[in-house]
Amino acid sequence: MGDPRHDLGLRAEQAAAAWLERCGWWILARRQRSPHGGEVDILALDPDGVLVALEVRARRSERAGQAGESVDARRVTRMRRTLAAFAATRETRHAGLRVDLVTVEPMHGGPAGAWCVRRVPDIGAE
Repeated sequence: MGDPRHDLGLRAEQAAAAWLERCGWWILARRQRSPHGGEVDILALDPDGVLVALEVRARRSERAGQAGESVDARRVTRMRRTLAAFAATRETRHAGLRVDLVTVEPMHGGPAGAWCVRRVPDIGAE
């Protein structure tokens, strides 16, 4: 049995990737590392052709705060570098670059074990 937080993160990334695909996104890479010191949970093309780096954050409960609260400016900067490196080394045509956040949290009032998946676009906007 692995670390429960790591296992939660893997399940959340899988749920986020599946949700994005159902919404018309094309998943290009998962857990992409950059020689510049960053990592991106999911790299995908959105339905408009924008190449997007997605940070997936999950919480089992609200006791630790909201899922997106732990993404700081340094993390977004590292994600931007990883996204740019990926874009520079691939021949994937895209209509721009963007950094988004996907949160995976327990669904209030829903069935036990149900999750609410939300995307917050353009968290890297300056």
